Amino acid sequence: MPHVGAPEPTLDPSAHRPFASVEEYILRCTDEIWVDRGVGLIDTAYYDPEVRIHGAFGTSVGLAPVLAGTTQSIASYPDEVGFGEDVVWEPRGSQSFISSHRVYSTGTNTGWTSYGPPSGRHFEKRALAHCLVKDGKIIEEWVVRDEHRLVTDLGHDPHEVARRFAERGDWQPLELGDLPEDPIRTGVSGVRDSETAPAEGQRIVEMFDQMWNARRLDRISDFYDRDVVLHTSRGRTLQGLRQVSTETLDMLAAFPDAQQRILDVCIDDHPQRGQRAAVVWLLEGTYSGYDVFGPATGLPIQLLGASQLVLEHGRIVREFRVYDELALAIQIEQGRLRSTTAGS
Repeated sequence: MPHVGAPEPTLDPSAHRPFASVEEYILRCTDEIWVDRGVGLIDTAYYDPEVRIHGAFGTSVGLAPVLAGTTQSIASYPDEVGFGEDVVWEPRGSQSFISSHRVYSTGTNTGWTSYGPPSGRHFEKRALAHCLVKDGKIIEEWVVRDEHRLVTDLGHDPHEVARRFAERGDWQPLELGDLPEDPIRTGVSGVRDSETAPAEGQRIVEMFDQMWNARRLDRISDFYDRDVVLHTSRGRTLQGLRQVSTETLDMLAAFPDAQQRILDVCIDDHPQRGQRAAVVWLLEGTYSGYDVFGPATGLPIQLLGASQLVLEHGRIVREFRVYDELALAIQIEQGRLRSTTAGS
């Protein structure tokens, strides 16, 4: 991928107008909205009026939820600094692209939040925003945040927060439409330009399927480097094959029948950063295993997640795995409340 400021050779300039490159578009529009506080640019410059946003609490359509959520977040954390760690992208036709923007945010909670009054406490969290952009407008977005890390940094009890939010019925199922059968060729972001699916993409899909669906964690060394570093939920950093394997097993122990579906894959080669990949995934199963999120309910769950992978010589040397454990706990508690109400 070219440096910021260099034109993209495979895209019409209208795809990332008014900027010279995809990376510049993603980084600059984020700064203009969040740092410069140009919230109205969501409406006038960067988002389609019928934009679809898929997140931890369901799917929203239109600008009103985006404008409201951005305004409230800036008011909650007015000194927040979001560092754009990386932008992984691919074209989707001559006038569209898919990008995965990894952001690490720090700040202080000096305003009200949905969790309560100002705590005055420092926070850190990571997010991944997978955006489909056409003719300079974001038309669809899949976004995940490590909200569990945020609420604990602010001094809140995640179990109490989950209970309160569940009572309000805040979680709704995602509206994803038909899930892709072959996400390498056609994912939720559309059809890949190349007629031949990249070998790296095929290996990534195979890796997710083998580890999560086939439960072949004995094959982890086929895909990950021995000294791999995994940055995952709750701000944790793990290292080595055994820790990465155990992290996956811990989730499967809570949801023993879970299956993971890949929604989208994009692969980006950069002259300095090397080869990186971005994956959007959906984990579905029943909460019938260990009581990680309170007493098991036997009810279905749906977890949207995203990963950015750094590859060297075909192996993953670093993974940034983001999903919202708080929203998962809210979903489980909400299902428990509804089940109890229906049975009474």
